[in-house]
Formats: sequence, structure tokens, C-alpha cells
Amino acid sequence: MRFSGKLKTWNDERGFGFIEPIQGGQEIFVHIKSFPSGTGRPTVGQILTFEIETASDGKKKARAVQYPPRQKTTQRSRKSSAAQWTFPRLLAIPTFLGIYVYVAFRWGFSVPVLLAYLGLSLVAFIAYAVDKSAAVSGRWRTSEQTLHLFSLAGGWPGALIAQQLLRHKTSKQSFVVVFWFTVVLNVGAFVAWNAGLIPVPRPGIA
Repeated sequence: MRFSGKLKTWNDERGFGFIEPIQGGQEIFVHIKSFPSGTGRPTVGQILTFEIETASDGKKKARAVQYPPRQKTTQRSRKSSAAQWTFPRLLAIPTFLGIYVYVAFRWGFSVPVLLAYLGLSLVAFIAYAVDKSAAVSGRWRTSEQTLHLFSLAGGWPGALIAQQLLRHKTSKQSFVVVFWFTVVLNVGAFVAWNAGLIPVPRPGIA
């Protein structure tokens, strides 16, 4: 027997939430594994249909979750539009490359710094890929704080590319705002450091 309900809460980090049944009664636990694959991340307020089973601890939980036909279309549309290259995203990396070239001509080129950006970008891309895979399969997620730390340290170009190519972390507004904040902080610190405003030695200046 299938029931209908609204997703009342959702913990994206841990991959579970609670459904409020339309007919009333207690909230039903739901795990990311119970959602159909390829439909994007669940969001609070979505209408769902589901079956109910009793877990080993006696508590009810949802299984075989489905979106109503109309909402399936919305989900596909949201997923396909989530990774559009907006104007800031298109300009971010080329703008930084321009800043990097200017800094290199003005204060000297540092091979270790370039390698650090490339290495951290690769690490950030892998971290996003692992988190995306975990979100789909219901495994333990990489924390948003960790992803932001990679960006702040200099891996934001790789993080930006991962967000676009993997269609991941582009629709959660609070995450996007913090991400761009880490980009501004990193680029600002990069320029200030090379300008001598931050008293830390610059390695391998050519």
C-alpha cells in the first residue's frame, strides 16, 4: 500500500529526513537509499509517495519513495538547469588567471604556488566527486566545512569545475554563498601575500 506525504525535514550531510504523511500521524523516517536514483537531492517541501515498513527497532520508515508524475518533470528540469554556467562562474577562473599573470609579472613567478593551486584543485575535485557518489548511494557524506576548507586553501578552481561537471552543490544557496566567500578570501590573500602585505616568505620566486 502506498502513502503520500511531504518531506518535512532533510539532513543533506547524513542523507536522511522525515516525511509528514498527508493523512496525518507520526512522521516517517526516510533514507536517501529509498529515493529513486538520478533524481537529484531531496528538498524540504517535496510531495512524495512511498511504502511503509517497520525497522528492526520497531520504528516505521519509508521505502520505494517516488515523486508524483508532475514533480518528476520538475525534478528533471531542476537537475538539468542546476549546473548552468552563470556569468560569475564563467568569469571566475579566467579572471583569476589574469590576476595570476599580473602578480607573476609584478612580483615574480612562484612554481610551488602554481603547483599548490593545481594540486589543491585536483584534491577538491576528487572530494566533490566522492561526496556526489556518497549522496547518490547513501554513504557517509563529506562535510561542507571540509569542502569549503579545500576552496579556501586554494582548491576553489577545481571545486568550481566539479560543481559544474558533476552538477553538485550548485542549488543550495547557503553553500554557494560561502563558497564564493572562500574564493574572494583566497584570491585576496594571494594578492596581499605577493604584495608583501602578509609577512610570510614566498617560495621559489623566479
